[in-house]
Amino acid sequence: MIKLDQFLKLVGIAPSGGQAKLMIIDGNVKVNGTIETRRGRQLGLSDEVTVAGQTFKVGDVIE
Repeated sequence: MIKLDQFLKLVGIAPSGGQAKLMIIDGNVKVNGTIETRRGRQLGLSDEVTVAGQTFKVGDVIE
């Protein structure tokens, strides 16, 4: 499990935790096709995160 804001930093979408927080709060991040505004959202290996048209499967990144 990994938090959404940590995942955005890990994949290089957000350069800092503060930037990740702003992206999430502004509604720019989708988890499994639904806008997610909770930066502490726990992600599982089967979840998909979409930002600016780019989709990342969590399991492909952290396994």
